[in-house]
Amino acid sequence: MATASATSASEPEAEPKSGPKTEGEEDEVKAARTRRKVLSRAVAAATYKTMGPEWDQQEEGVSDSDGGEEYAMASSAESSPGEYEWEYDEEEEKNQLEIERLEEQLSINVYDYNCHVDLIRLLRLEGELTKVRMARQKMSEIFPLTEELWLEWLHDEISMALDGLDREHVYDLFEKAVKDYICPNIWLEYGQYSVGGIGQKGGLEKVRSVFERALSSVGLHMTKGLAIWEAYREFESAIVEAARPIAGFLSPFDREQTFDSQLEKVHSLFRRQLAIPLYDMEATFAEYEEWSEDPVPESVIQNYNKALQQLEKYKPYEEALLQAEAPRLAEYQAYIEFEMKIGDPARIQLIFERALVENCLVPDLWIRYSQYLDRQLKVKDLVLSVHNRAVRNCPWTVALWSRYLLAMERHGVDHQVISGTFEKALNAGFIQATDYVEIWQAYLDYLRRRVDFKQDSSKELEELRSTFTRALEYLKQEVEERFNESGDPSCMIMQNWARIEARLCNNMQKARELWDSIMTKGNAKYANMWLEYYNLERAHGDTQHCRKALHRAVQCTSDYPEHVCEVLLTMERTEGTLEDWDIAVQKTETRLARVNEQRMKAAEKEAALLQQEEEKAEQRKKARAEKKALKKKKKTRDADKSKADEDDEKEWGDDEEEQPAKRRRMENNIPPAAEAQDMEVETGLTARCAPVDVDPPPKQKEKAASLKRDVPKVPHDSSKDSITVFVSNLPYSLGEPDVKLRPLFETCGEVVEIRPIFSNRGDFRGYCYVEFKEEKSALQALELDRKSVEGRPMFVSPCVDKSKNPDFKVFRYSTALEKHKLFISGLPFSCTKEELEEICKAHGTVKDLRLVTNRAGKPKGLAYVEYENESQASQAVMKMDGMTIKENVIKVAISNPPQRKVPEKSETRKVPGGPMVPRQMYGARGKGRTQLSLLPRALQRPSTAAPQAENGPAPRPVVAASAATEAPKMSNADFAKLLLRK
Repeated sequence: MATASATSASEPEAEPKSGPKTEGEEDEVKAARTRRKVLSRAVAAATYKTMGPEWDQQEEGVSDSDGGEEYAMASSAESSPGEYEWEYDEEEEKNQLEIERLEEQLSINVYDYNCHVDLIRLLRLEGELTKVRMARQKMSEIFPLTEELWLEWLHDEISMALDGLDREHVYDLFEKAVKDYICPNIWLEYGQYSVGGIGQKGGLEKVRSVFERALSSVGLHMTKGLAIWEAYREFESAIVEAARPIAGFLSPFDREQTFDSQLEKVHSLFRRQLAIPLYDMEATFAEYEEWSEDPVPESVIQNYNKALQQLEKYKPYEEALLQAEAPRLAEYQAYIEFEMKIGDPARIQLIFERALVENCLVPDLWIRYSQYLDRQLKVKDLVLSVHNRAVRNCPWTVALWSRYLLAMERHGVDHQVISGTFEKALNAGFIQATDYVEIWQAYLDYLRRRVDFKQDSSKELEELRSTFTRALEYLKQEVEERFNESGDPSCMIMQNWARIEARLCNNMQKARELWDSIMTKGNAKYANMWLEYYNLERAHGDTQHCRKALHRAVQCTSDYPEHVCEVLLTMERTEGTLEDWDIAVQKTETRLARVNEQRMKAAEKEAALLQQEEEKAEQRKKARAEKKALKKKKKTRDADKSKADEDDEKEWGDDEEEQPAKRRRMENNIPPAAEAQDMEVETGLTARCAPVDVDPPPKQKEKAASLKRDVPKVPHDSSKDSITVFVSNLPYSLGEPDVKLRPLFETCGEVVEIRPIFSNRGDFRGYCYVEFKEEKSALQALELDRKSVEGRPMFVSPCVDKSKNPDFKVFRYSTALEKHKLFISGLPFSCTKEELEEICKAHGTVKDLRLVTNRAGKPKGLAYVEYENESQASQAVMKMDGMTIKENVIKVAISNPPQRKVPEKSETRKVPGGPMVPRQMYGARGKGRTQLSLLPRALQRPSTAAPQAENGPAPRPVVAASAATEAPKMSNADFAKLLLRK
């Protein structure tokens, strides 16, 4: 469901500036001059009619109609409807078809805000004056209109106003317009339009009344209130100037009653304005000094200086609003906190109204404003007006409707009006089943407070009972059909009804019937439900029914049967007979024995499942280990084969062949480039080359270690975590990560260093650290999370030491209920973000859209769509759920992810008496994800510590005979002789 003000409801706050004016400012100045001219002429004409022919009229040919026509031209100068000429009939026909479509759409869903706006625009374009007036009227009854919509409507009506009746109709429109939002521009238009009717009966009082109300509403507005003060002052000054020529012909008494009193009104306006902190106060004070014939009174100067001091306190908040972009919610909230500390009710009300102009779809702001009015001001008309506006702006928020019903009851509103408001709430289109339960409960509470329970029967009591029945039927039929749940699993409404019948109506029979119905709805297994019934029987029933309820509870309860059994035994111990006690003991023992047996079976079943899972995990580990061993064995065999092929190509006996085991060990420790140099050994069989000494094993190990040390290691300074981000899930094939990632992160701020992580072999491991110069750059870099880098989503997270913060996890998306966000599943993998956004745009303004992908960047068929407000999201759910996209039926719901179960940390298994395994046993990279032993279990031997001698060193291990008698080493010549013998 759409709601009011899908677009912004106000113009940006603008501070009056001095200096050269832009084109737009020059237009505003011209319009202001025109309005002042019209104002002066209208006042002059009215004064002539009032004073009579004694006044020598200086401007001839002035009439009411002239003033009205010129005002209409001036007021519509900035936004005239314009004339549209269509060159082709096809375009006009297209507009008519679109109008018919929009009207049909509104007949289905009258709460579609955008449809209302589009229909009004097209009807106005086609010149359908009657239809556009009706369309605007219908929209204003459902939604509050923005300032732009009201001004457009008012200008159209002003241009068509011909007589006094039309003027009254325009006055009524102005009255409606100023109630929706606080709009200084509408008040200004209202005051200036009322000047056109000054010649009518009571016209002068009407103008002054409008301007005084405008000052009460927006006169304290620090940036836009100045225009209202100046317009009011210009009006009163124009009357003074019109009366000045005849002042000399009047008697002293008449002069004092007319001219001097009018002068005092202008003085009063200047003094009132200078006592209020407003922008450009200095210019107003200078104008007053120039206008006044007498010196400015000292009291006025003191008030002026005090207002200047107040202005300095308010300036930081006003400047923050000027610098921020709409909707400026955080800045307004800070401003509200400041005003609440000062405690001026008028200014608090004003800042709330200013904030709501741009944040009219924020329910929390309406709740806070209405709560302040309910508790502090308590003015009936003001409080009810704000509550009414709140539910018109955010009709999907049940808390606003509940507060509205309470406020109407608090201020004694008629029962029929409250009932009508409740019916509107039911049709508001809440997005959760529990919201309907809450609004029904609020209305039932109101009806219960109306009943006089001292009477056995009354009209109010019958209405309460019928409403309880209607509420249960509504939840069962309407709500359950829409949400697949009633929203009241604990039957709270029925519980309240049973309490009312038992405690207030003394009707335990009806209460028992209601509790029987509650238990049949799946609540009989909960101990708390039975104990609630037992307490009710205990307070208002009899012992027999209490015992019966507890016996049933013992048999049915499955969550806390021990507690129910304890309550039963306690009751029988204090009130029961021996027979009752024996029956209770027998039943409780039988029940608890059965419960313990069921729990043991459940525990055994869970243990069996756990054992199966462990066996499966062990099998998977074993399979991976065997696969890895086979792969490694095959790789070694292929390497030996390739080496043998190379040796066959050479002349036999040319090179001395090293042992395969030794070669494999050297391959693991020394890179290929060094291997060719260090491993090659020249022989003396053919005497071609000089012999080269082979390094002894210790020197070979030193060379391997030095080569490992040449691999660059990445140091990390944990003190720089605040200015560093951790980047992961990068492609392993990313060449020169530093060069490729630097331009991407430099958009967030100055990059000090990018430290990619490499393996011992020099391969990029897919993650790196990015260090910035400033902390704000690191925070901004977090927004690059999930950005695609060579077709793979890059993960960017804060740099946190996991050893100090083991539970730290980064998840940038909310896991709670978000009523303005949708979760879409079942999407085809080929659906792109642009295609889905085009579909979602038809139901509201899409603020963000995210397709869920795996770590490789491939889509998972899921998406999250964030709308501008909750009403658009709920409307999209109704329209899109079950839609077919590329032969796939999608599911759409409000985003409410289920809570993840945190796995319990299993205790580390320790082998009794087993030794601690040193870190180097896990390999150069520490403990891996899986700890698999590649040695078959049959060959594993338990490692035992070497026995320590009692008074001396430990005995040396016995060397096997086969190892002691090593075969002598054979040269190439020996191998040649062996071959020649064959």
